[in-house]
Amino acid sequence: MNRTTQSLIAAVAALAAVTGFAAANVPDGSADDGAKAAARLPVERTSLLCPVPSSSDLAETSYTAFTPESKGSEEAGKAELLPATRALTEAAVKGDEQDKKKAVKPFLTPKKPGEPVAAEESGAESPALIGTADGRLAPGWTVQQTTTYAAGSGRGVQGANCAAPDTDFWFPGASTAKDRSDYVHLTNPDDSAAVVDIELYGPDGPIKSEVGESIQVQPNGSVPVLLSTLIPKEHTNLTLHVTARSGRVAAAVQASDDKLGGDWLPPSADPAGRVVLPGIPKDATSVRLVAFAPGTDDADLKVQLASPNGSISPAGHATLHVKSGMTTAVDLGDVTKGEAGSLVLTPTEDAVPVVAGLRVVRGKGSDQETAFIPGTSAVGTRATVADNRSKGSTLSLVAPGKTAKVRVTASQGTEGGRPATKTYTVKGGTTLGIKPPVPAGLKGAYALTVEPLSGAEVYGSRMLEIPEDGVPGFTVQTLPDDRGMVSVPKSEQDLTVLQK
Repeated sequence: MNRTTQSLIAAVAALAAVTGFAAANVPDGSADDGAKAAARLPVERTSLLCPVPSSSDLAETSYTAFTPESKGSEEAGKAELLPATRALTEAAVKGDEQDKKKAVKPFLTPKKPGEPVAAEESGAESPALIGTADGRLAPGWTVQQTTTYAAGSGRGVQGANCAAPDTDFWFPGASTAKDRSDYVHLTNPDDSAAVVDIELYGPDGPIKSEVGESIQVQPNGSVPVLLSTLIPKEHTNLTLHVTARSGRVAAAVQASDDKLGGDWLPPSADPAGRVVLPGIPKDATSVRLVAFAPGTDDADLKVQLASPNGSISPAGHATLHVKSGMTTAVDLGDVTKGEAGSLVLTPTEDAVPVVAGLRVVRGKGSDQETAFIPGTSAVGTRATVADNRSKGSTLSLVAPGKTAKVRVTASQGTEGGRPATKTYTVKGGTTLGIKPPVPAGLKGAYALTVEPLSGAEVYGSRMLEIPEDGVPGFTVQTLPDDRGMVSVPKSEQDLTVLQK
């Protein structure tokens, strides 16, 4: 390997540490390569995007931001959430000093790791938000957006983790049914326009839609797209694929139902042979599984419910055949039977990448509410979820393989309180549903951080309940790795000079 190649590797590694979006991997080689075992370092910059929470005057939205404490991060740091509107961006550049001050005023500004901060908005005035955090506030930075609706379509609780920008998203579980209004929100954090394509797949395969191609998302702007305007026919179960052909966006689907409430439908984890969907509530009255195989091969999956006492096959649904390019949906009913559980999909033979999601309904009659659980990645090194209240939070942890031990830390509150920590053991093949620790003397909202203490894989989610007038309002957020650490190759050579 020549010095030019080595210098490029060093540059890639430095870029990975700054952005936090990727880990640098060096090909295997001899000791002469100068590349040694990768070091794990805190990211130095993180971006998060929050979609427009609501167009209803009856909506109440809260935002909670938190960065867990990390070893080795810089002393200095800054984090802020700014309105994602083109008009404000232009005012900040062209306007007078007073306009600039108004335009760039942050919506939320965390001060230091370990201390959550919160803000609230009423009605339909809150825009999409673009957030950045650097220095010691970057590793594991998390922002939760929670909206409550007193009435109307989608009434209940709608929660979303503000997400990092990317170029590819899968949403199994979208719908254009008569009672559903599904909007995909596209938010562009950059100073140049993004061009996005939207593809829809039904039970019979791809659904042609020319209006879903080349959607322009202006710099620092946000665009909502109603899915029912893209295709002429109603479909109860769809898989939505969002790709950015230029630029980056964050994508999230807001699904509102006239009868069943609604919530944000988050993107599924990348297509994989095994899919874990953690945290089905114990009192779920209806659970629907939606799966999709994006490749050229059909997928045959073993379906198991990881209950508190072990893994079982749901009655009548021990296996699932997913045809390539076609959305498959199956109703599992009240599959948990009064005990919290998680769904684990594994290949029966050859592994074929799939994406999957769950629609979960709680309540009965006119008092029903909906949430969505996407297939998610493992907790990894650490995962955090913000906006927990003194009551109403339930943590679900599942270990699909070996028994795992995890540490759960409750931060101080946004208005006071002392952190609390507790350790739990999750038996292999089971789901552990717990009421998480609460900070002593809690005032306001707080964050929960989950850290595996053993090598076994753990997946998790948090359910937040906010019931009102008999409606069991709730939302579920999964707990993937917070990407607060990246791998950076070590080197024993001076790579600052290029070979001539």
